[in-house]
Amino acid sequence: MYKGKKFLAIIPARGGSKGIPNKNIVNVNGKPLIQYTIEEAINSNFIDEVIVSTDNIEIASISKQLGANIPFLRPSYLAEDDSKTIDTLLYVIEEIKKLGCLYDYVVLLQPTQPLRKVWHIDNAIKKIIESKQNSLVSISKVNDHPIFIRTIKPDNTLENLLDANSTLRRQELPPYYKINGAIYINKIIELNQNTSLNDNTLGFIMDSKYDLDVDTHQDLDLLKYILQSI
Repeated sequence: MYKGKKFLAIIPARGGSKGIPNKNIVNVNGKPLIQYTIEEAINSNFIDEVIVSTDNIEIASISKQLGANIPFLRPSYLAEDDSKTIDTLLYVIEEIKKLGCLYDYVVLLQPTQPLRKVWHIDNAIKKIIESKQNSLVSISKVNDHPIFIRTIKPDNTLENLLDANSTLRRQELPPYYKINGAIYINKIIELNQNTSLNDNTLGFIMDSKYDLDVDTHQDLDLLKYILQSI
């Protein structure tokens, strides 16, 4: 709880994964991948409950052993390749409401972003409350400035992504940021099926060294290297 507001953390972890089989519980330097997120969420000073939403019994068992709550398994229709995260969040919120559990904000923490730390979570919670906003998303500064990005038209000529002067020195370029997927916070009363989480309004800046989205085996190898180096 922070300033009288209750926070529910939801970690979505379905069983199916085409790129890396059993990705959410794959061994990463002696820990299942999901453990890195569960540990940081549980150590938060402000999160009141940590729920792992999964359709997979093995993920549920491991997550429970790590201290997360698994009040129910996710129905299969919410665990397809094209299932929307917002639908999973709404399902969990409605189901725990039936159990008498009410929260003011939901904090979405994806297990594929394992470098995010507890202080990121707590500072993001402080920021959304103190800013009096309904939604927040974590962002990281991009290395490749979009002023130098081009699309190719049918006649093979180049088209600028931005309508701006690209002759500026790099030091003069305004910073741009990307949604990194590490932290999403939403006021529950404002959530609905049309909510686009990536369009959350308040930005929470994270250093790019904490931004790694594990999607491929190359990402997994990079994660292992980073964890050995810190």
